[in-house]
Formats: sequence, C-alpha cells, structure tokens
Amino acid sequence: MKFGLRLPSFALGPKTASLHEMGAYLRRAEDLGFDCAVSIDHLLLTPPAYACTWLEPVALLSALAGVTRTIKLGTMVLVLPLRNPAYFAKEWATLDLLSGGRSILGVGVGWHEEEFALMSVPHKERGRRMNEMLEAVTALWAGDNVTYQGKYYQFRNLTIDPKPAQRPHPPIWIGGGSQPFEKVYGQTVTNIDPVLRRIARYADTWVPHSSATPEMVRGDWQKLLTFSAQVGRKTPLTTVYSNFVYVLRKGERPDAAAPHFKTFSGMDLDYWRAYYLLGEAEELVERIRARIEALGGMDWVVLNPLSFDIGQLERLASEVLPRLSG
Repeated sequence: MKFGLRLPSFALGPKTASLHEMGAYLRRAEDLGFDCAVSIDHLLLTPPAYACTWLEPVALLSALAGVTRTIKLGTMVLVLPLRNPAYFAKEWATLDLLSGGRSILGVGVGWHEEEFALMSVPHKERGRRMNEMLEAVTALWAGDNVTYQGKYYQFRNLTIDPKPAQRPHPPIWIGGGSQPFEKVYGQTVTNIDPVLRRIARYADTWVPHSSATPEMVRGDWQKLLTFSAQVGRKTPLTTVYSNFVYVLRKGERPDAAAPHFKTFSGMDLDYWRAYYLLGEAEELVERIRARIEALGGMDWVVLNPLSFDIGQLERLASEVLPRLSG
C-alpha cells in the first residue's frame, strides 16, 4: 500500500501557502515516506462547499516539480471537461516530462454549474465530453498524425509534442461513485452506472467518493468488476481511499479542529465526524480499515490534512500510516 496527501494549494483565510512553504512541506513528506501529493481543481470560489481560493493545478505542480525530489505529483481531481483536448495533452505531457515522469492524472466530471457556464460547456454534457477527452488525449499521447472524430471534439492528422515521459501515458485516476446526499453541495447522483462504466473503461485507478460508506464502496466495486468484464478490461483496476483528516491528540476535544474545517464552510462538526476523518489515531485507523476491507485491500491511501502544519503531517506518518501498513 502506498500513501499520499493533498497539497496546501488553497488560501487558508487570507493567506495562500507560498512555493517555499509548500516545497518544504513536501520535502518533509518525502522524508516521512509519502509517495504522492495531489491538488484539487476549481476555477471559481465555491461557497458554501469551500470558502477558499484554489491555485491552478498544472501551474502549481510544474512549480513543485522543481522543488521536490521523488514524490509523485498529481490531481485529485482535475475537471477534465472544462479543457480542450489538444491544449491539455500538450500541457500535461510537458508537466510529466519536466517532472521526470512523476505525474498522476486524476480526473472527474466536476459539479460546479457556474464553472461550466463560464467556459461555455453545457453542464449536462460533462460526462460524455469527459469520455471523448480521455479518448482524444490518450490517442495524442500514443502517436503522431492522429485523427479523432467525436461528437464534441474533432481533429485530423494532428501531432502533439512533447509526449509524456511515462509510456503509454501517466497513470489515470478517475473519481466518482455512490455517496450520501451532500447537504453542502446540495446534490447527489441518482444513477451512478454511467460513472462506473467510465471508470471501468478508461481508468487505471478508481477514486471512490470520500464520504461514501463501506457498503456503498462495496456495491460500486461489484458493479465495476461486472462493467470491466463487459468491456474486456485486461489489467486490474487499482483503488484509492481518500478523505479529509485531522488527527486529535490524546484527550483533545473534536472542536479543536473547528478553525480548520470551517475553511470548508457549511460543514458542521457532526457532519465531519460522520463522513470524514476527525478523531484520535486509533479511531481513524479503524475507519480507514473498514474502507480497505470493503474492497478486500487498497492500493493507495491519500489523505487531505485539514491543517498543513508539520505536526499533523508527522502524526499521520507516525501514528496512523504504520498501523495501516502492518
């Protein structure tokens, strides 16, 4: 099992972490044995879900590639339907090349309707557009003089250079799956099958929704196995457990985390305790294990610290991760 973390890639209050601070944080993560660091993607401010400003992920990861050594750098997730396939193929291939083949491309369809309106992309088309994006981008990475004829994207005899350092392409992680009703986002997905069929066809790795229960994850996994067989998938799908986390010290009250999770406004303490990881190390380990056992194992655990101080990072590395590895 490998371990990763989310980057401090947003403004906590009035201050965004500097490149110097993020570089120091990630180099310490490398020393502690973390394998990857991932960034979220949002074009706009997103209250009430997140009361913070996100940095643009490709520019951010390119900068961080120059101040880190071994840690893989990726997105979880990037809203792929907002991009153009030719431009994005070149953009991400450049990142993969300059990072020495350390990129992980985590993608999703997105949910924020105002972002799609701003980019003149119909919100209801985002799933079908993402399918075509994945086909077109991977084709451009695989060869030269590529022709693609889809409903939304078309090109003839197109060559995009450079190609990624990782061949045939960087690992593709796709997020999606069943989830409880999101009182913050105010939405849910009633038919999850198209999402799972996309994952079965195009993903190297599946990223279930953070707030999904073990029962939801287990049910989605059974469908993914069925859909993978239907499309003749030849390589096994790997899996990620991902969640927000705050490790309490022994005897520390849960409301000690309140100044940190209020960054994600609208999510109260009871909601955090129900769906996310807020507690002492022993409790968090048991909750993560429940998700791992739901799939009979897990390839990655990627955690998003609510506080990006070194103390939280070191508590994760010393009190949580070793108990998951054992």
